[in-house]
Amino acid sequence: MTCELMERPRAGVINPIFTCQPAGAQFVSIGIKDCIGIVHGGQGCVMFVRLIFSQHFKESFELASSSVHEDGAVFGACGRVEQAVDVLLMRYPHVKVVPIISTCSTEVIGDDIDGVVTKLNNGLLKEKYPGREVHLIPIHTPSFVGSMITGYDVAMRDIVAYFAKKTAPSGKLNVFTGWVNPGDVTAIKHLLAAMGIEATVLFEIEAFDAPMMPSGNHVAHGETTIADIEGTANAVGTMALSRYEGGKAAAYLEKEFGLPTIIGPTPIGIRNTDTFLAHLRTLTGKPIPETLVRERGVAIDALTDLTHMFFADKRVAIYGNPDLVIGLAEFCIDLEMQPALLLLGDDNTNYQKDPRIKALKENVDWDMEIVTNADFWELEDRVKNKGLKLDLILGHSKGRFISIDYNIPMVRVGFPTYDRAGMFRHPVVGYAGAIWLAEQMANALFADMEYKHVREWSLNMW
Repeated sequence: MTCELMERPRAGVINPIFTCQPAGAQFVSIGIKDCIGIVHGGQGCVMFVRLIFSQHFKESFELASSSVHEDGAVFGACGRVEQAVDVLLMRYPHVKVVPIISTCSTEVIGDDIDGVVTKLNNGLLKEKYPGREVHLIPIHTPSFVGSMITGYDVAMRDIVAYFAKKTAPSGKLNVFTGWVNPGDVTAIKHLLAAMGIEATVLFEIEAFDAPMMPSGNHVAHGETTIADIEGTANAVGTMALSRYEGGKAAAYLEKEFGLPTIIGPTPIGIRNTDTFLAHLRTLTGKPIPETLVRERGVAIDALTDLTHMFFADKRVAIYGNPDLVIGLAEFCIDLEMQPALLLLGDDNTNYQKDPRIKALKENVDWDMEIVTNADFWELEDRVKNKGLKLDLILGHSKGRFISIDYNIPMVRVGFPTYDRAGMFRHPVVGYAGAIWLAEQMANALFADMEYKHVREWSLNMW
């Protein structure tokens, strides 16, 4: 029995699991108050990404484009950035933060967005917008390398590096959530509040639901302020929940300002939530209260009701964001399940060094494959042609056709989830997330048992 880490053997991609780097940078931008990012590239580089966000969150988001056309691709398109900044500032008087996010086309033609920012700071902003607070931040996210995960990581680091400044100690803890849902932010803030920890949460997307009010509709946007990001340099320490989504920003603060820093694990399941709370205690000195001990006990009781009877030896395939996938795999193992296939959809070479993956390779006693730079054909080919038997799939909505075509139950988790309602409201982190996630998996298995008439006797009551 082995656990093997391998890269996708094919050169071509068949149905990608992730989208590209600029998407991650755009997600960072919509987490910041008074911020609208300009994507320097073709119109589709914004339109399709904004569509994915809107489908997932069922909300509208403001993102801008420099709308590069054929002439810009040939002769250079820096002038489009200048026009885009001017139009954006005229149309949105409240905007203070403008990340300028590069794409594959503008990186290939060599547009100097750093130089454009210097030119605009010395020219347009002084001449046309004197006295107005505007921060233009170049973000380099070429689409031909990395993924939306690395784009998020790079953008977060660059924005934190731009704003963070050392002043007086704040007594707060930095908590970098990574690519999570609003429900996850609520759950994380609950754990912090229960421990009496005052924290700066990046990014504050808890209020992504934009209300319909008598005064008019609102556009969804995050609530992390410039002052919040500036104050990250003055924290007592940094807790980054994800190694690959915020780890670079945490490492920057540690190196530049000497902040005590702990990166990961993502608090998915009992084990990782316990570790998260222990890390919070280490960084802040705050005790873990009895209320959380009881909350943990409730979660363990809920999982015990399901584990041995229904989850034991169930074979699972998991795909999506790497920190999410690894956390879900660890959670499934704790539930006596057997993750058979983990798909990590980008070309990050650091997975080889990840201690969590090393632990899986050393401790798993069944056949497991971890495929990097993976696509959905890696899953379908194993099910269709190589005899992989699965009881459950965990992942976002793009994999649903494999579930449908091969009659394998599936639980939607991760981004994007657009064929189920309200999933972004529910956490997968913390003790509450462990309960919700386990019950979702159990219910998917129960429905499948009824549909296929397999072990349905175990659901009967005499």
